[in-house]
Amino acid sequence: MSEVELILLEEGNQCTLYSIQFNSEDTSEYERFYNKFIEDAKLNRDLLRIVQILGKIADEGALERRFRPEGKMNDSVVALPVLSSKLRLYCLRLSNSILVLGNGGVKNSRTYEEDDSLRGYVLNLQKFEELLKEGQKNGSVIIRERVIETDNTFEL
Repeated sequence: MSEVELILLEEGNQCTLYSIQFNSEDTSEYERFYNKFIEDAKLNRDLLRIVQILGKIADEGALERRFRPEGKMNDSVVALPVLSSKLRLYCLRLSNSILVLGNGGVKNSRTYEEDDSLRGYVLNLQKFEELLKEGQKNGSVIIRERVIETDNTFEL
């Protein structure tokens, strides 16, 4: 079990972007994803395209068409792929107005389940979504139009 916090990254015109951060880490999961590929000569361009798409999402909303469904039928896990790239950023698309960014990597397998690190990123988001739903039920998490309100750290 690890403790995680919900971190506000950006409040855009149409969508608020969050990430999760493990208390054992100095940076959020999204920042760890970014730092992993920013110096990579082959994948830097794809990373910068994902960053550009995130800017559009903040301004225009987390519209369903921008994402590839991942995870299971009953969760909100999606991936932000760049066309013709194997780089994936896994996210929780809670609505058109709230997106929680996770971590990601290069998808070299047919499915994320076949890659231990990618599967781990998706499982973290699935577990975090379950904790958000539990928090909503017990009142420790309030999700409004574009805001998630909580004082909690979560046991993931």
